[in-house]
Amino acid sequence: MDKKTKKGNTLIHILTPFILLFLCVGILMIVLIKPSDKLKVYVNLAFMDDLKNTPEAAGSGLVLRDNDIVEDYSGETFDEGEVIRPKFGEMYAVMKCSAFDISLPVYWGSSSELFEHGACQSSGSVIIGETGNTVISAHEDTFFSELYKLKKGDTVTLNTTYGEFRYKVTENISFNKNDGKYVTPSKEAKLTLYTCKRNVLGSADERIGVICEPTEKKFYKKAGEAMTN
Repeated sequence: MDKKTKKGNTLIHILTPFILLFLCVGILMIVLIKPSDKLKVYVNLAFMDDLKNTPEAAGSGLVLRDNDIVEDYSGETFDEGEVIRPKFGEMYAVMKCSAFDISLPVYWGSSSELFEHGACQSSGSVIIGETGNTVISAHEDTFFSELYKLKKGDTVTLNTTYGEFRYKVTENISFNKNDGKYVTPSKEAKLTLYTCKRNVLGSADERIGVICEPTEKKFYKKAGEAMTN
């Protein structure tokens, strides 16, 4: 080994501990200074699925839009009608379940901020009332804390600005967060509800939920006469 090589190796050995120390201090400072950013990253990783749609402005300047959802509509209804496509961040439905007492707001789109306000519907899934897979999720320690109580035969009702839609639970499911089997688009009309599987060790890799089939549609307006907000 020549003198230059030996000198270079010695320099590397001397600098390596200082480089590692600098990196460790930098990481520690980031964790201490920006805990909220760290939390957001954890939330996104712990509760992510490939279908979630976050707008370009999500997390900064997100505007929530609430609607007055009619839960006891007494007017004439129709078997067929038109849906009203919501905007990102809009609460366009209220969910009720026969197995437990809830009146849960459902927002269109998914982001860590939206999950703080209610359940979120993946914008990669079909609008409530359309044919296909409607996918809705929420955190297991808040809005979907009792989702595990749903069993076959239980009913789920979704009231929207344009109609009321009822479903019956047909299957309880459990899957890994990387398995898109239950949350991908489908030609079959169904409602998929899911959340993280509760784990005291903090692992959020597993999901639990239910598959529901539609049993009744009640549109408030005929096709071509959709209600406006």
